Amino acid sequence: MGGDNSFIETINALFGGAVTTLIGAFTGRLMYHSGEVKLGRRRFFGKELLWEIPVAIGMAIIGEAAANYLGLGQPVSTGLVATLAYLGPRGAEALICSWLGRKK
Repeated sequence: MGGDNSFIETINALFGGAVTTLIGAFTGRLMYHSGEVKLGRRRFFGKELLWEIPVAIGMAIIGEAAANYLGLGQPVSTGLVATLAYLGPRGAEALICSWLGRKK
């Protein structure tokens, strides 16, 4: 590894693509969860934090599939995964429906 690698490229080189994708997804969900905590809707270490685990894994799978479909490489695919994970299933659905509506 040279000094030119980005953070995502370094994580990808150390752990592989699957772990990089999961890190992106968990980061996106943690950003969403932190926003909810800041607004007073959740406690940081409440049971809601555990509910974010399956959402992050699901959004990692969906995001990686979308990135593959769009032909995105690293680090853009990890950014897409993190963005979709932040939006969550409902937000991703709204984004995809909006995008598909424009294609018609």
